[in-house]
Amino acid sequence: MHFLYPNFLWALGALAIPIIIHLFYFRRFKTVYFTNVKYLQEVKEETSSRSRLRNLLILITRLLALASIIFAFAQPFIPTGENVKTGNNAVSVYVDNSFSMNAEKDEIPLIDIAKEKARQIINAYSETDEFQIITNDFKARQQRLISKEDALTAIDEIEVSPEVQTITKVINRQSQVFDTRDENKIAYLISDVQSSIFDLSSSIDSTIEVNILPLQSVQEKNVSIDSAWLESPAPLINQNNRILVKISNHSNDEAEGIRLSMQIDGQERPEGLFTIPANTSITDTINFTPLKPGFHRAQLKIADYPIQFDDSYFITINVPSEINALAINGNQPNKYLNALFAGLNLYKITNVNQNGVDYSKLKEYDVIILNDLDNISSGLASELDQYVVNGGNALVFPSANANITSYNQFLNNMSANTLDQAFEEEKVVSFLNKEEFIFKDVFEYINNNVTLPKTNRGFTLTNYQSRAEETILGYRDGNKYLTKYKRGEGHLYLFTSPLNDQYNDLVLNAEIFVPMLYKMAISSSKRQKISYTIGKDNIVETDNASFDGELVYQIKGQSEFIPGITNLGNKVLLDVNDQIQQEGFYTLELQDNTIADLAFNYDRLESDLSVLKTSELENQSQNWNFNILDSSLTSDFSTYINEKDKGVVLWKWFLFASLLFLILETILLRFLRE
Repeated sequence: MHFLYPNFLWALGALAIPIIIHLFYFRRFKTVYFTNVKYLQEVKEETSSRSRLRNLLILITRLLALASIIFAFAQPFIPTGENVKTGNNAVSVYVDNSFSMNAEKDEIPLIDIAKEKARQIINAYSETDEFQIITNDFKARQQRLISKEDALTAIDEIEVSPEVQTITKVINRQSQVFDTRDENKIAYLISDVQSSIFDLSSSIDSTIEVNILPLQSVQEKNVSIDSAWLESPAPLINQNNRILVKISNHSNDEAEGIRLSMQIDGQERPEGLFTIPANTSITDTINFTPLKPGFHRAQLKIADYPIQFDDSYFITINVPSEINALAINGNQPNKYLNALFAGLNLYKITNVNQNGVDYSKLKEYDVIILNDLDNISSGLASELDQYVVNGGNALVFPSANANITSYNQFLNNMSANTLDQAFEEEKVVSFLNKEEFIFKDVFEYINNNVTLPKTNRGFTLTNYQSRAEETILGYRDGNKYLTKYKRGEGHLYLFTSPLNDQYNDLVLNAEIFVPMLYKMAISSSKRQKISYTIGKDNIVETDNASFDGELVYQIKGQSEFIPGITNLGNKVLLDVNDQIQQEGFYTLELQDNTIADLAFNYDRLESDLSVLKTSELENQSQNWNFNILDSSLTSDFSTYINEKDKGVVLWKWFLFASLLFLILETILLRFLRE
């Protein structure tokens, strides 16, 4: 037998007090006169014997009653495990409040069962212990230890949330609140332990006792819309733009009759009827032809019962009103280049001399073309590098009299291969990379009838493997005509021959020249952000606006708030934190003017409803420092916790024994008279 508070055993010394009282208590006898002293000795002996027996029994009951009370305060127990908890406890209880906890067990939602189990855990500990109540919301107020009464109140306030956290993140969060504590560190996790969130790692603090209480309902079937994205980096007005949608079947049975529809700009239209094999995903294509520029709101929907939080997917598509091109010319503007852009309503070209470039406005252009420059100044080279890194596209047509040194300084800074040697001989392009974005889907097939460019003057390129070069067009002799380099979030396109038709007939080859320039202008690797995930994508990036005074951004929708702002020069980062809790469409406003539409969706982490079985959890518990608790216990769950931490608790029995001995003392005093 062990004691939780052994210092109380020093009070056993108080047992000497009733013994001393009994030993030194001398009765005063009353003189009794008898007519016959013959019986005096017999009466005296009989009375003295009964008195000694009575006093001895009373002494024993008093000693036992007092000893039982002292033992009860020392809280004795019989240990049943190796680790016995003594002293104060710091207890953290995690209640999984994600959407999956809306599932029912015996017609009771798992979230309600979890809250009741949490209350029983708290009640298993004393008033002097401290507690943390934590949910998937990870709110700041949950990151501290509170009293038992406050912990029970916090449990009552728990509601289902769209936030989802992995088990490792939860345990690490619990570890943070234990950092300053030396007492017993005990963590409880009450969850349906879905496979998708159960990711225990070696980073878990081994000094913390982790107890997992699995709550599992009847397994449901589920089909979800996982994601959607645009095939093209930039959607174009009056053009067929394709939206790709991924739909998954998270069950062991085939899903039949899954109907997909899309509601866009307030109009709903059916998009297809699907059969999805078990545990499989499919990708469908939806055609979208915008008739006007600006933001378009689209909601993709399927019908799937009973799990419905992942049956809708919201996206916003920003269709630009025009594509702006800037041509920086060494001499006169190229007439073919102007004619090309003039024939495309969506495109607008601005021509400037290399000495008249306004560097502050470069960010306003979707593509910048360097045409026939003899030299590239260091200032222009630096600004172009920053422009490309931020997501712009730069096209370089070198001059026939190019200063190779200045060009190579620019190309080296752009991590591109450099100009090597000039040549003056006829070369014919024979290679076209039809898998590259620029020419992909431009031609239904490539054959000998396609006329490729010819040149009679240009440059060869170095061939450094570290430059991550992609060849788009190449000569028959293996040299390159057009190469592509990814730089930051943008691209650099380098031609090895001047655009001048005296040396290069590219401008006369419309079937190559037109789609090539058309696709280059929209080929930024930085794709449009069409949706955000609640709990994950907490940062919204937007262009910095020119405004005199303080910038006041607002996000309005299901909720309305002012986000945190971080100014990064050309960009502004807006921190939404945990302000958005409901999926749907939101507007981003600056000084009460709408500048963007935003779409937020629930996290799909819990769409896969597969859970770890108790046997699987027990197998994993052999590798990690955690215990699997029996969720079938109901009314005696607090006792189960006590026995887990302390063994068989005996203080209640000693308290009962003390009452019993006091009752016996009362009986002796009443019925055994002197």
